[in-house]
Amino acid sequence: MSIAAKTPFDRDLKRFLQFIRLEKGLAELTLSAYENDTRRLAEFLDSCGIQRFSDVNRTILRQFFEMLSDAGLGASSRARYLSSIKQLYRYLTSVGISETNVAEAIEMPRKASRLPETLTVDEMNQLLNAVAPSEQSAVPATPLEIRDRALLETMYACGLRVSEVITLRQHDVLPEVELVRVLGKGSKERLVPIGTTAMRWIERYRTHVRPDLAKHHATDDVLFLSRRGKGLSRMSVWNIIQSATSRAHLTKHVHPHLFRHSFATHLLEGGADLRAVQEMLGHADIGTTQIYTHIDREYVKEVHVMFHPRSRR
Repeated sequence: MSIAAKTPFDRDLKRFLQFIRLEKGLAELTLSAYENDTRRLAEFLDSCGIQRFSDVNRTILRQFFEMLSDAGLGASSRARYLSSIKQLYRYLTSVGISETNVAEAIEMPRKASRLPETLTVDEMNQLLNAVAPSEQSAVPATPLEIRDRALLETMYACGLRVSEVITLRQHDVLPEVELVRVLGKGSKERLVPIGTTAMRWIERYRTHVRPDLAKHHATDDVLFLSRRGKGLSRMSVWNIIQSATSRAHLTKHVHPHLFRHSFATHLLEGGADLRAVQEMLGHADIGTTQIYTHIDREYVKEVHVMFHPRSRR
């Protein structure tokens, strides 16, 4: 990490990097990141006709971060740059090279909130129907197809995380009231409605498939079993979903958590109360649930056009 002191930037960067290496005891990868980030700042300043770090103001620094954004760097990468530059200016002010730490007042770039991808209702139906044919089908479903259909119907009906569905016990399913007892994050228990469709598939699985699977291993009452009679792993669920996605000829990237996203979105599209959805998802903070509300804007627009007296005038 040798930097020839050809300019004031080079001299200050060399001293800064020597300081953090000796005083901070950072790993080589971290040191390399500091060098890369601060060197790129120096190159930007030089292109702006600025010759010293001490001549930089907040406007120039903001322009630097705008340049990084325009270059395609995400919020996480820009946040790392800001952390490096703040460390640089803490050093420069501590040794008297710069009078003020101009980086201190710069806010950390916010991570863009990504909209959770979902399947449409039609796509979800297409996926589930591809897993196993109905009882009325001319071609009967295999035992494992019945298990897989019951598993995915349950994930979609209840908005379960993969960790929650693979740890469901038989006694957690309450058919008489159509509820499922779910043990979520932090060992918090919640009751979630399951509905008749998923319940029918579970009963079909428990009656015709699970007894044979349970012959081979002590099950600890786990509901969904592998062909060897053990509880399913996360990877097993992933593979079941990938196989179903392929059979349904869906082009979207379908993963276990997509069932949870689709569950919440479809409920809200149908008019469900946000707090009810929060309760079913097991979110401690309603703000976490609110990420799903903006997905429904097109539907809200349609309602406005259809029913507002002045919307079509």
